[in-house]
Amino acid sequence: MLLSIFKSLFGSDRTDDVPLEDLEDAALMQRYAEGDERAFALLFDRHKRPIYNFILRSCGRRDIADELLQDVFLRVIRSASSYKPSAKFTTWVYTIARNTCIDAARKRSRADIYSLQNHVGDDEGGETHQYRLVDDGARSGEVDVDRQAFLDRLQQALEKLPEDQREVFVLREISGLKFREVSDVVGAPVPTVKSRMRYAIKTLRGELADFSEHRFDDEEQLEMVPG
Repeated sequence: MLLSIFKSLFGSDRTDDVPLEDLEDAALMQRYAEGDERAFALLFDRHKRPIYNFILRSCGRRDIADELLQDVFLRVIRSASSYKPSAKFTTWVYTIARNTCIDAARKRSRADIYSLQNHVGDDEGGETHQYRLVDDGARSGEVDVDRQAFLDRLQQALEKLPEDQREVFVLREISGLKFREVSDVVGAPVPTVKSRMRYAIKTLRGELADFSEHRFDDEEQLEMVPG
């Protein structure tokens, strides 16, 4: 949905023989800044899922994450001309995502952002936001129940972490950034980042001990696909 909107707004009839798929992120960003909208479409496809995962685990609500994902890439569009090739694109875009989450958190109470027990809409007997964290196309059966329970517990455990530990864990384990990249995004030295990670893992292992024997598909362990 979001990609189709961007394409309709910024689409172009330009055709080139350059294989954009082979370009690094920084080169694609340069191409987009120079007017090649196809480069942005490729960047969006490459990074929308991990960035969405970061936002979702940061704010805890899918409806908010959907909105913030759009805000992040709109900021990327507006900042394209100021992007410097010397800055790694991944670090740059996750810094934008982090700042977007911080800005959103300031506009809402912490209780509202992290309460997954709120019902969707006005129906007090309807599903909660926590229920919606599970993919609509998830498999049925016992594994589904285990996965639902795992995701519920994971979200609850993440909410218990100090904010600095939570964001380091999400950036490293869910979004897949290297420690140096995480360091650049959060503005803390690598040793500090690693220390926060150790404390986060120690806490999460205790909170998720009941699931140590469970096995989930790679696509189902921590990642959620944007709706």
